[in-house]
Amino acid sequence: MSETCNEECKTCSVDCADRKEPKEDFSAKLHDFSTVKKVIGVVSGKGGVGKSLVTSMLAVTMQRRGHKVAILDADITGPSIPIAFGIKGKVAGSEFGLYPLKSKTGIDIMSINLLLDNETDPVIWRGPILGGVVKQFWSDVIWSDIDFMFIDMPPGTGDVPLTVFQSIKIDGIIIVTSPQELVSMIVSKAAKMAEKMSIPIIGLVENMAYFKCSGCGKEHSIFGDSHVEEIAKAHDIALLARMPIDSRISKACDRGLIELFENDWLDKIPNVLEKDM
Repeated sequence: MSETCNEECKTCSVDCADRKEPKEDFSAKLHDFSTVKKVIGVVSGKGGVGKSLVTSMLAVTMQRRGHKVAILDADITGPSIPIAFGIKGKVAGSEFGLYPLKSKTGIDIMSINLLLDNETDPVIWRGPILGGVVKQFWSDVIWSDIDFMFIDMPPGTGDVPLTVFQSIKIDGIIIVTSPQELVSMIVSKAAKMAEKMSIPIIGLVENMAYFKCSGCGKEHSIFGDSHVEEIAKAHDIALLARMPIDSRISKACDRGLIELFENDWLDKIPNVLEKDM
């Protein structure tokens, strides 16, 4: 016990041996009919870096490896996963719970857009309600025999990422970055939040790292020279992949055909995720 302790354990975050009040448990129970082996969070310190794209491509990559894959779209106010997979319609439910919709190749997907009357309707809710919806996606949806679940997190370190980290047992996170100079600070924020929440950091994926000219074959740094290797080294984080700017990606997402897009940029990541399985 500290010499300055006032014995007001409810207002203290120190986990000391003399604590009189138990820590509040924010964990959410997985649905009784669900089985999820590994949960991977995909995060970014800021919006617009391609976090949802990386989530989609990781899910497709693992599905191609023969795993049963799911995506929980926790970006409640900016859901884009259904668009990338060309999924429309409403999630069905029964007395037992909700059932995620399946993509063309069988990836289970749950997103707020699959519950709205109109996919363009805005979700104007405060943080606690947003966090509550994400917990319901975990607890009320029946995730059947999932090997890998990818959680597409909203950007930043606000209410929803905090809720996910506290409520769901995350096996690790992948941080998505871009080459801009301010990325070092943003990655630091995301990394420090994960460390404080005792969430393992699997590694970094740099998106929009370069543009490869189809004419000359040279790589051009549109956003300036990349510093991702320095950032990864500074935080002792593995650099998992560097993805280019490629117009084929946006075309595939706009047409809902991300599952048919062929690439090898993330091919090293499955070996990392499959460890300890």
